[in-house]
Amino acid sequence: MDRPSCFVAQIDLAHASRLETDLKERGFELSYPEYTLFRARKKGISCTLYKSGKLVVQGRDKGDFITFYLEPNILDAFTYSYPHASSNLTPHIGVDESGKGDFFGPLVIGSVFADREGIMALAKMGVRDSKKMTDIAIIKCAKHIRSHFCFALVTIFPQKYNTLYDKFKNLNRLLGWGHAKAIEDILRKTTCHQVTIDQFASEEVVASALKQKGIDIKLTQKHRGEEDTVVAAASIIARAAFIEGIDELSREFQIKLPKGATHSAIQAGRMFVTKHGRALLPRIAKMHFKTVATL
Repeated sequence: MDRPSCFVAQIDLAHASRLETDLKERGFELSYPEYTLFRARKKGISCTLYKSGKLVVQGRDKGDFITFYLEPNILDAFTYSYPHASSNLTPHIGVDESGKGDFFGPLVIGSVFADREGIMALAKMGVRDSKKMTDIAIIKCAKHIRSHFCFALVTIFPQKYNTLYDKFKNLNRLLGWGHAKAIEDILRKTTCHQVTIDQFASEEVVASALKQKGIDIKLTQKHRGEEDTVVAAASIIARAAFIEGIDELSREFQIKLPKGATHSAIQAGRMFVTKHGRALLPRIAKMHFKTVATL
């Protein structure tokens, strides 16, 4: 992995005194240039802390210093060691969905809990937004996550999905209900009440669904939520369950159901109607999609 020649981080100045003392004990020579709190140097490493809190580390031997001292003791983050890791190492639950934009197959909402060590383990195994991974990689990674982490899955196959959609009359409210259910299910398995989700609508949608269930949590809603490692893990187990679900329906009705809602989905839908009749379409498809009108 390529490393930048210069590592820059922002630190809490409350750690400045400790950092200065530790560097002296580690054999660094300190000086105090203008605009800095100090500059520390020894062979292979230069470390400068500015009055703004900006910390700059340079030198060919900076890697071990950053990985084994600076990140765990001062930064409390591992963006150098594991650049794909979430900057949020606080134990929390991540939630994400899959299948929302797919005409065939289920809607799946996944939730995963990870503590500090778990977040680092997820980052080390390469967990990232499932949209950037192949199906094979997703299935393999999801198996590991399900084996080693506390998780919950809400899998809504089309027949149930269509019933719920008729009840809610709105996809976002249906998604809000699904997210609340995934959160409710995982809260039964962990004492953690810090939850981060990939925001898909106004904040009130999920908050309202949680309130209706009497669930009181600290909820963070983020656009591009998959940048959070635990949310990315949830996106992976959700996507794996979606892949498994659409494959299950393909086997049941002996027709290959494609992902998405493109021309291939229209062709598959027409083949399905010819083979099984239109009455069975709600068993495999989300009937509020405009795709239905083309079949």
